[in-house]
Amino acid sequence: MEYVEVLLPSICVAALFYFAMKALLNADRSERKAQAEAEREADQQIQEDLDAKNKAAGPADKE
Repeated sequence: MEYVEVLLPSICVAALFYFAMKALLNADRSERKAQAEAEREADQQIQEDLDAKNKAAGPADKE
């Protein structure tokens, strides 16, 4: 029983650390996914704006 009393605090701290790190890494993964999606949408919008500008300019203005 002495061993359990000695090891229990360390096991609890280790479990707490594990769950904290797991939550932190999951949050980071979600943030990276959201950032990539936002960048992809921004790039798509810029490309659509450039395509619309080129269509409006006509073939004579292209170099």
